[in-house]
Amino acid sequence: MQQVTIEDIRAAADRIRGSVLRTPLIPAGWGDPERPLWIKPESLQAVGAFKVRGAFNAIAALDDDTRARGVVAYSSGNHAQAVAYAASRWGIAAHIVMPEETPNVKVAATREWGATVVLCGAGERERVAARLVTETGGVLIPPFDHPDVIAGQGTIGLEIAEDLPDVETVLIPVSGGGLASGIGTALRALCPRARVIGVEPELAADTAEALRVGHRVDWPIQDRNRTIADGLRSQPSELTFDHLRRVLDDLITVSENDIRAASRELALRAHLVAEPSGAVALAAYRSTATPRGRTVIVLSGGNVEPALMAEILVG
Repeated sequence: MQQVTIEDIRAAADRIRGSVLRTPLIPAGWGDPERPLWIKPESLQAVGAFKVRGAFNAIAALDDDTRARGVVAYSSGNHAQAVAYAASRWGIAAHIVMPEETPNVKVAATREWGATVVLCGAGERERVAARLVTETGGVLIPPFDHPDVIAGQGTIGLEIAEDLPDVETVLIPVSGGGLASGIGTALRALCPRARVIGVEPELAADTAEALRVGHRVDWPIQDRNRTIADGLRSQPSELTFDHLRRVLDDLITVSENDIRAASRELALRAHLVAEPSGAVALAAYRSTATPRGRTVIVLSGGNVEPALMAEILVG
């Protein structure tokens, strides 16, 4: 199984430079004085989420003839938008499979980038995407189960290490595991003393259970769909789970109420829009499970339905 290396991540940084935003590391003066807080706001990317890094790297790594055939992806939303955006920048076709329960704001945004969106039932997206690959001749860009995607997400870790080399704790949302795999790989190489901690919703905590028992576990999609954090309903692949076992020091689970409170706090205190999936790292920071020391939270995305954001703000 191919492990992503720091050299892969540095190569990804070279490929995507100029195509994605190098997001700032924002100090949050309202954090706990014993745990000075910085925010890595990937919500500021052109598509509102970190996924654009992996999408650009994976497409840029293709040879010209393969890339010209177009791309296929499946996603609950942010990877869909990222692939659609990257494909539009490269001038190639994109067919994106999205579950029917995906928030409308994410479906509409994917279409706005010129992609053809195919909606499917719960748990059907991989099968439908495979059919589209056969029909269109496009190459599949999976949301996390690919070394080039993981390496692209890992560029966030490079930036954290450059901006705060003495970081002590980094809190990262976990779903399919590509984000934490990439960031964790970079930090293990560049900031080996830093604690790398994943965060999951309690209602979709399959990775937490898998790490406890030492192998991947399967939670029914109906169970994972209970969480408000719609971007954290996937499960790790063999590739990402292998990385997570190697790079994570711990994994914290957070409640639905804590996720809502964190999203509200980011809006009111940091003036940043965070979708529930993007707010889980702050929810973990607010828990007693997080150690002291200089802490970075990865705000992974800000694509949230306006009505849900209004409900969260009211509390």
